[in-house]
Amino acid sequence: MRALHTADWHIGQTLNGWSREAEHEVFLAAIGEVLEREKIDLLLVAGDIFDNTNPSGESQRLLYRALADFKRRRPALSVVISGGNHDPALRLEAPNDLLEGFDIHTVGTLRRRDGKVDLDAHLIPVKDQGGAVAAYVLAIPFLRAADLTGISFSQGPQGVSVIEAARRFHQEITDAATQIVGDVPLIATGHLHCAGGLESEGAERRILMGGAHAVPPDIFPERIDYVALGHLHGPQNLDGGRVRYAGSCFPLSASEIRYSHGVTVLDIDGRDITATHVDIGWPAPVLRLPESGLTTLAGLEAALAEIEEVETIGLRPLVYVELEAEDAPAVVMGKAEALLQNAPVRPAGVRIHRPAQDTENRQAPPVVPLSETTPEALFIQAFEAANGFMPEERHLAAFRDVAGGV
Repeated sequence: MRALHTADWHIGQTLNGWSREAEHEVFLAAIGEVLEREKIDLLLVAGDIFDNTNPSGESQRLLYRALADFKRRRPALSVVISGGNHDPALRLEAPNDLLEGFDIHTVGTLRRRDGKVDLDAHLIPVKDQGGAVAAYVLAIPFLRAADLTGISFSQGPQGVSVIEAARRFHQEITDAATQIVGDVPLIATGHLHCAGGLESEGAERRILMGGAHAVPPDIFPERIDYVALGHLHGPQNLDGGRVRYAGSCFPLSASEIRYSHGVTVLDIDGRDITATHVDIGWPAPVLRLPESGLTTLAGLEAALAEIEEVETIGLRPLVYVELEAEDAPAVVMGKAEALLQNAPVRPAGVRIHRPAQDTENRQAPPVVPLSETTPEALFIQAFEAANGFMPEERHLAAFRDVAGGV
């Protein structure tokens, strides 16, 4: 059996006001091609399918259109989707009565019955072409602090740390599943931050589980043969590869430009599971101008001139710009925005960097009584502190115009 592990699609995301819808369409079509090319039997999506808890109708349509395409390509495909911290848990589960008829299962929230986890809602058998159960998926969505209560351990949740409560929760649900699974491969999903995993800035919302930011990977019992995680956007292995983040769909922030985005293909041979990263190219370039350091307005203009026109606006390059403050920041920003507006790009962010100042050895200016200074002198002092250089005559002229009208 072969499975595909993916996560953190964030359908509906916008970046600096730009929709990523066209990029998501290309990415989801690429997943369909991987499913077909690699002859995948099981698709695992480990949370953050949507970017927010109130996804638009178009975002939901994009998801269901993709699922329909996946099933057309691989009619016998089993799909298990578990919710993340960005997802609308109950809305994700709402179409289950319909979707399960197509062997598509969504688990958005933890379900309990008589105080215990409802395995009927969380343990999903995956059958091979002959109809025999070839693997089980223990679908665990993003866990909130309340999900760790009501567990049958003697001290109660107030008597142990959150990490210990999480460890006991996973042990309890795994023990219950093992009574059903026997020696069949057991794969779990999860959406959380495991200690040792590398974070990225910008798109990952720091999540807490009862006040704990990260939990160790050993909260997942050894009986689980593979743990398909979501939340951290960089593809990475923990616990020798038994616990893995597949990573996000494409760069969702500037810090993710360095990642190799894609999906994880699992070869399941009995309880031996081998994970292989498969690259999926970015639907649209995400650039930092310059690649390192800072550039000037002239350098920015030259870099933009080399970017080719793309007809579909939603697939034009997203660019982050790091500029030197050659002039007052507001002036530099205005000129940069004009250059970007006329270029075939989608501006993702512009930062103006003032010249480095020796703040350690710099002495504070002496306090001067107002009777011994002038408004213009105070303006010059404030301008230099804000911009790192003395005002030019045009700046002084502008100040005098304003000051003269007061």
